[in-house]
Amino acid sequence: MEQRIGSSSQPLKGEPVTGAGFDPAFIPGLTGSAAQGEAEDAKPTAEAADSAEAEGSSASAESVPEAEAAGSEEEPAEQDGPVFEAADRRARIVADRRGVRLALDAEECEFTWPEIAAVETETARFGKRFTVTVHTPDRRWYPIEIEAASRSQFAEWDAEMDAVLDAYFESE
Repeated sequence: MEQRIGSSSQPLKGEPVTGAGFDPAFIPGLTGSAAQGEAEDAKPTAEAADSAEAEGSSASAESVPEAEAAGSEEEPAEQDGPVFEAADRRARIVADRRGVRLALDAEECEFTWPEIAAVETETARFGKRFTVTVHTPDRRWYPIEIEAASRSQFAEWDAEMDAVLDAYFESE
């Protein structure tokens, strides 16, 4: 008889691994093992990923030169109007001619002005957090908090944000 000791021991190849001891979601008679569900779900996702990758590669190859050309043309134009920028150690917000861009750690999102229904600013009653919330027409909102160096910076940030909204945001 073979004896295995330690965490590196694996079940023999021919042994089926089923039961609540190995899969807490396993309920005998009601559900199959997780491996069966994953195998069935994996096929459509892999096929969908391959088709999306094929479509995406042709679309991205065509749009890259256009994006570079548009970016180089817009850089001088951005300097013309008001720009709001605020950042702390984790979060960053930029509002300018192109729209509003929010970043938190490694996550980023960008909203162009036609995609924005409202922009709301709020200051904390206590503390030094300045909150900017971007509302979209489909009733979603995206808040971001920036920590200011001092509470006196709130008035400056509010004035800068108002100037950007007055210049670029058109409410209908």
